Amino acid sequence: MGSLQVFLDRFGPSSQAESGWLQNLFTFVHQHLSPCAGGPAHCAAVDQSAAGEPICGPAHSINQSASGASCDQGVCELSVCVVEKIQEQSCLSSSRPVSYRPLSVSELLSQQHLACVSNLSWSTNQHRAWAGEAELSLPGQRALPRVSLLLIGWLREGRGGEWRLADGSGSVRCELTCPSPLWMNRLVFLPHWNYIPHDASGRDQERGHLELIGSPELLRPRAEQGLAAGPGGAGLDGALSVREAAGVLRNRVRGQRVSVVGQVGSVRPLLEVAGSSFFFFCLVEDEQTVPVLVKDSNLWWSQCVCVGLRVCVTALRVCVLRGWRGNNVLCVTDRSQIHTGYTQHHTHTLKQTLEHTLSGTTHSQPHTHSEESEPPPPSPDDHLQMDQEEAEPEEDPVQSGVRIKRSRVISYQGTVTEVVSEGAGLYVLDRKVGLCLAYQPPGRRKLRPGDQVELHHVHFLYRPCPDLPPSMLCCCLGSSLRVTAFSRVGGASCDRSCPGDGVLPRLLLQNNRGVDQYLWTCHLASQLAHSLVPAGPHHPPLPQCVCLLSWKLSETLWTPRGPGPRDIYSEMLDQPHSCPLDQYQVDPCVPQLLSVSELLQSLSSLLPPGGSGLSRSQVNSALSWSCRTLTSDPGTGDGLRPRPLLLVGVLQLPSERSEFRQTLQLRDATAAVGCVATETREDGGQRAAFNTAWIGSLVCVRRFAMVTERFLQSEFPSCQHLDQDRFISHRSGRVYLQFSLDHLVILCPSVTMVTHLRMKGAEPGSDEEESSAMKKRRPDEAVSSSVTMTTLPEGGASLPCVTMVIKVESKGGVAWRNTGMGRDGEAGLELGFSATALLIGPVVSWGRDPRNEPMMEREAGPEREEKVLLVFSGVAARWFPVLQPSSVYRLTALNTQDPSVLIGSSVPGQRGAELHSDSSLQVRSDWRFHTLTRPLLLLHTWTQTPPPPVLTVSQVLDCRSEVVSFQGRISERVGLMARKGRAGHAHTGRHAHSGRHTHPGRHTPR
Repeated sequence: MGSLQVFLDRFGPSSQAESGWLQNLFTFVHQHLSPCAGGPAHCAAVDQSAAGEPICGPAHSINQSASGASCDQGVCELSVCVVEKIQEQSCLSSSRPVSYRPLSVSELLSQQHLACVSNLSWSTNQHRAWAGEAELSLPGQRALPRVSLLLIGWLREGRGGEWRLADGSGSVRCELTCPSPLWMNRLVFLPHWNYIPHDASGRDQERGHLELIGSPELLRPRAEQGLAAGPGGAGLDGALSVREAAGVLRNRVRGQRVSVVGQVGSVRPLLEVAGSSFFFFCLVEDEQTVPVLVKDSNLWWSQCVCVGLRVCVTALRVCVLRGWRGNNVLCVTDRSQIHTGYTQHHTHTLKQTLEHTLSGTTHSQPHTHSEESEPPPPSPDDHLQMDQEEAEPEEDPVQSGVRIKRSRVISYQGTVTEVVSEGAGLYVLDRKVGLCLAYQPPGRRKLRPGDQVELHHVHFLYRPCPDLPPSMLCCCLGSSLRVTAFSRVGGASCDRSCPGDGVLPRLLLQNNRGVDQYLWTCHLASQLAHSLVPAGPHHPPLPQCVCLLSWKLSETLWTPRGPGPRDIYSEMLDQPHSCPLDQYQVDPCVPQLLSVSELLQSLSSLLPPGGSGLSRSQVNSALSWSCRTLTSDPGTGDGLRPRPLLLVGVLQLPSERSEFRQTLQLRDATAAVGCVATETREDGGQRAAFNTAWIGSLVCVRRFAMVTERFLQSEFPSCQHLDQDRFISHRSGRVYLQFSLDHLVILCPSVTMVTHLRMKGAEPGSDEEESSAMKKRRPDEAVSSSVTMTTLPEGGASLPCVTMVIKVESKGGVAWRNTGMGRDGEAGLELGFSATALLIGPVVSWGRDPRNEPMMEREAGPEREEKVLLVFSGVAARWFPVLQPSSVYRLTALNTQDPSVLIGSSVPGQRGAELHSDSSLQVRSDWRFHTLTRPLLLLHTWTQTPPPPVLTVSQVLDCRSEVVSFQGRISERVGLMARKGRAGHAHTGRHAHSGRHTHPGRHTPR
């Protein structure tokens, strides 16, 4: 192998380590970079194939008949050039960096699984200082670990404007801050780079990307002289100014090609519409602006043009942009080139630089931006100072306290310090300024903490959402975002507040909404993720349904207010600028979502307001039992919070371990709370909820009251000692909610609720209809999985069963009953109740559970007055909240075909001289009740029973009936130990609608 020896002789005597390092480098160049092994032609084909483009030929012609000696000579010269560049960049002046080894692109993608950084010019102390600064600026983040790897390859154009580093083994995407167009199609050595193997969620299809943190070193072997394209198009000498180009736009000449020089005033994001990708940038001069359309093979320019940079673009033609009021724009052609750092006073200097660069006779860094060509820094962040006069507040005539403001367009530069929600496009800059990117198409590279960014023509909003930073920057299609320095720390942490695939931005694109509404929806999604999805290290990624739920809920709660469909061309090109971000709404009373656990922590102080002047006996008497009611809406009474509250959870029957069995439960992933639910009667009054279809439905409670009861046995000397727990001998309490079903929004209906809504025939535009529509979405958008926490398993639908239709006539209260057999086989008391029901028909066998399907003819028997006493105890007592008098239910016994299980025993009971012979039936724990509303019943089985009269307390005292219904205000509560002098007296009361027996329940010490 003579060429290898020639190569080694070029560097004179070397140590064994250096000699081995030189041999490995020569072998790498021969295998991955030389024309003999495929070289640039092979790499161009590999890159085009990776980008989904047809392989149409090599980047430049290679003489296939070249002799082996000529090929070896090219490899030798290229290897020498690589060693020289490595030696120039190395921090070791007297020896070669033998610890660094060359790595092919395929090896990088397959072997490097951790984010890393490589910088050939660093010493160990420099790297430690660099890492220390990074971790100090971003507490809690770890700096990228250092690796000793060398990357060499060709910079090529990839799919959709990507830059890619390619060698004989493959290609990898490259991100650059502001590259020179002269780097494209050049063989380069990368002395400084970061490698990010995948995005935070691990779903990056490209597996990883490079971030160039320094300029590449251009290699110039003889075989590479033809890689960079020479000047063409309309030429540099005849370049027009922006003012002259504006005249050309007004007077279009078919077939004319022009070159234009000017300063980049704005850069629009890269869009893909109907399979075609393009972007705009505008050249400005004084008050003149010329838009330039870039598409097809020139999309890689998007990383080269920066606001404030002076450029010259050649071979432009005038074209009519359809959809933009017929206005003309300059459009690039196949012969167009872009030259940065261009000034009209230095035309010949630039041409000489280009010629020298292409001939390989310039310095290793032929193109560096001069002071004149560097884009100016954006305006300082004093733009963010609040100016209420410029905000132009306007009162909303519909909602009091709501203001409509106009945003301001500013420039800003800062550092990403927090990723609020990558999927929703929300970030925090400099720990104080929010950033929203949802109104722009998602970029290839996701922002990471530590990225330094530069924003131009960005909208500044002040307090658009009370749950996010007061100062918000929002990018539209007229804004530009450029990363000026890549982060020094690793990837963003796993984002649970919104899926990384951008569900909310896609919904925003389909249904244009105000920015204030979108920001609140994003925060709502993060709150729902906390309250509905169990937290844990092994829990799967956040499902899309949480974002769908937040979007549906915001649609329900917010008044439709949108600017209409977006006109992308007008948004990018119109002067003056107009977009959906021009106006936004400021509402200090926007609802706030709480989890159940957060709600339960919102307990008030021990004493009621005004109790600081009570005596010792009065203090302890007031604390023995206290009750306080707080509302979710501060506008309707004593509020829990300054803003209206929302609760989202699943309605369930009380569990066996529930604190009290006589109420439903609202449960989320954090906790459960008891609920007293009512619904509106036909006459407008309220009655206890009875429909079992609500069980298992995911709902949002829009308005509720939280009732807090406390029971204390204390000996406080005075009010000043209330913070000392040693004076409390026993304490307990309970919290429950009161709400009407009219104030619920169904987010995900249960199976029986779907049937109920279908038979009910929801009115157009109602919440019920929207819920049914949401349930019928595509399977990939189904609201299910972790948010469906039903108490009743859905698998019972396919099991055989027997049923019986009954009508409840009366119901007793929940009380401790001696069932004869308690837990663990021991005698004891269990909570239970009984109900008397009228049998509508016989026991019917089914092959599957009919649930609350419409009643069949065979379920209705002849008219008769046969009744049954249903006895509920233990787990079966959980049905107490939904069994109400005058309501019809289908009682189901699953996994059996034996009708006798639902036939009660006719054991007579004796009470005085009167004999009761109604059969009794012990309800088992696995039996189910399904409400049959009027539309589900057969016509002849439905009879309307007038409700019993509700008496006042004075009427009850004069009444001689044994069973009455009354209502009144509780003014005093006597404890169970009242006979021993431990009675507690209430100084505050609550409304109690009788007709149901209330029981204090069991209390656990806090």
